[in-house]
Amino acid sequence: MPDTIVIGEVLKPQGIRGEIKVKPLLDDAAEMRHFKRVYLGGKEYKVLSCRCDAQAAYLALSGVADRDAAELLRGKKVEALRADAPALEEGRYYIVDIVGCEVVSERGERIGEITDVLPAHTDVYVLKTEGKEGMFPAADGVIVDVDTENKKLTVNKKRFLEVFAEQ
Repeated sequence: MPDTIVIGEVLKPQGIRGEIKVKPLLDDAAEMRHFKRVYLGGKEYKVLSCRCDAQAAYLALSGVADRDAAELLRGKKVEALRADAPALEEGRYYIVDIVGCEVVSERGERIGEITDVLPAHTDVYVLKTEGKEGMFPAADGVIVDVDTENKKLTVNKKRFLEVFAEQ
């Protein structure tokens, strides 16, 4: 497991005082308030303030004093130390732990690899398989087991095939 986890992505500068608008990659944007320091492009920043709405978090960071400095952060991944992250309930996972997981059937048949997670009420997993790409919901009955340490996600193949949408 990496020492850091990706918790968001910088969308754009917000205002003229260096604040950035961040798309959170957490279940709730308000969880961004737990982090007192973040990393962007390998550089550590102290979080001076954080405010949130339903779709985004707005961060003021040390060393980012104006809109020009904030503009340089556009598109960067926002990372935080895993140790600073709030503990998750049983059966909940950070997106960084799901991306890259091999998807297999209950019989061990390889189906593909998770390349992205689209956060929603029921998260949608993007799967790449033999040159094709598709999506499926992370719903009960579809996912049988998640083993983040071994990067393996086991699905019920019958239910998976019912809900898998090829792109």
